[in-house]
Amino acid sequence: MTKVLHLISGGDTGGAKTHIFTLMKGLSGKVETKIICFIKDTFYDEAKKRGIDIEVYPQEKRSDLSVVSKLSDEINNGKYDLVHAHGARANFICMFLKKKIQVPMVTTIHSDYMLDFKDSFYKNLIYTTLNKLALKKFDHYICVSDNFKKMLEDRGFDKDKIHVLYNGIDTDEKIEYIPKTVFLERHKVIYNGEFLVGIAARLDKVKDHETFIKACKETLEVNPDIIFLIAGDGDEKKKLQDMAKTFEIDKNIYFLGFIKDKYSFFNSIDVNVLTSISESFPYVILEAAMLSVPTISTKTGGIPEIIKDDQTGYLFPIGNFKSLARYILDLYDNRDKLKELGENIKREVIEKYSHKSMGERQKEIYDEILKGENNENN
Repeated sequence: MTKVLHLISGGDTGGAKTHIFTLMKGLSGKVETKIICFIKDTFYDEAKKRGIDIEVYPQEKRSDLSVVSKLSDEINNGKYDLVHAHGARANFICMFLKKKIQVPMVTTIHSDYMLDFKDSFYKNLIYTTLNKLALKKFDHYICVSDNFKKMLEDRGFDKDKIHVLYNGIDTDEKIEYIPKTVFLERHKVIYNGEFLVGIAARLDKVKDHETFIKACKETLEVNPDIIFLIAGDGDEKKKLQDMAKTFEIDKNIYFLGFIKDKYSFFNSIDVNVLTSISESFPYVILEAAMLSVPTISTKTGGIPEIIKDDQTGYLFPIGNFKSLARYILDLYDNRDKLKELGENIKREVIEKYSHKSMGERQKEIYDEILKGENNENN
């Protein structure tokens, strides 16, 4: 059985975390896997609870490279066939690890690496530059959408070394959530049967919540019987709250902060929204779909692969708040259509984006990489 060592920072809370956990389940029985992370946080604790083979090689800071020798010993003594990195920190470590090991290195591109540190001038200057350098050292790349594959090709990466693996979701997982009224009361949402529109994304510029709030204003001018819920935290929070107050719509918009209980959030809303400038293949669409909640999203990244206009949801151009508002109002008026879209997208996710199909495709990629490496060495 192929043996793969996965490297990830360990501070992950979003899509990369879900991707890894779903992948580990999908690969179970197909590939022997182990995860090493560099921060001991909730990622590690949750992995342990799931029965995943995981270990921490602590790093005091990103520049601490004492882990490199330890990793090379683990890889060489453990007879691993592949090293698989996830994220900027792991990529950076792999840049130094490359010289010490004889097995292929692959990294998953979970997001546009040029935008990962966009909100901080210092981090963008240092970390983006280091990540760009590190990425050049890898033998193969896995992208979570065809759109990201094209992005790498356009940036000069060898197209024969780029593979596509769409995010999957654990379709066997028991979905647990609290009742809608209990969730809304817990978050102090004054609710009297209004239509509920939600967005779940960290509050930073790349998620473009400004477009969401502009759409809220546009929608409420036509129909005040709508409440908007924003799940997530981040540096843009105060600016967005001030924007809602300036527009005099703050009574209809609730900032809930980071929501750990994601399915209770999705169970409470009628429509899910994404306004991102850049995305890969976001889990929030899959998670909402498991509760038959359709998504209205910007047309970016791999999203058009799953959101088909008028079939599984609606797409609108980046920044076009008027289109978003129009779709919200249309679905408010047409609840049968809302139900149809929700049922369609749930069916689509279960058929095409399960943990099983994700694991099968990842194994195929590993096999392709190892076969190619063997052919080159012969």
